[in-house]
Amino acid sequence: MDDAETAWKSWLSGLAPSKRTAAQALRTQFEALGAADASDWARSQIEEDQPHLARFVLLRSLWRDAIDGWAVPGALEQVAAARRLLDAGADRNDLALLARAVAHEAVFAVVDQLDHGADVNVPGVEVGWVVMESGEDGTPTGRPLAGLHEDVLTMDPSGRDGADLWQ
Repeated sequence: MDDAETAWKSWLSGLAPSKRTAAQALRTQFEALGAADASDWARSQIEEDQPHLARFVLLRSLWRDAIDGWAVPGALEQVAAARRLLDAGADRNDLALLARAVAHEAVFAVVDQLDHGADVNVPGVEVGWVVMESGEDGTPTGRPLAGLHEDVLTMDPSGRDGADLWQ
């Protein structure tokens, strides 16, 4: 047993049975989703009462669908301008990389704006928003997903933190 596993088991032993069960279930879910640091995510969610599983799932889905979706065969052909560039001899990998980089910037801008909770460029307008975790039935839990922009790069499923986007 390594140090991380020993620390996990030690931490678990200090929890009430209901929290121990919840922590073990969270760790299993994070592992199934491919989180390299599943124990840390689960422990943080339990200790800090933060919606880390919802955060992880949201950011990973944005990577899978909005960013990495451009690398899927046929995705570029859905955009007329990309089709024309491909027909003119443009490199498919370069176009996919460009599309992924632009998508990453768009995702980052959106989650950053969501994190702000209001449009700071429109003074005097007293309206805002919050991204909130919900239960399986869609009922809000009351736990906001804050600071999403901070983890966009770290949620890259490849484990490269988006490094390939800037090559």
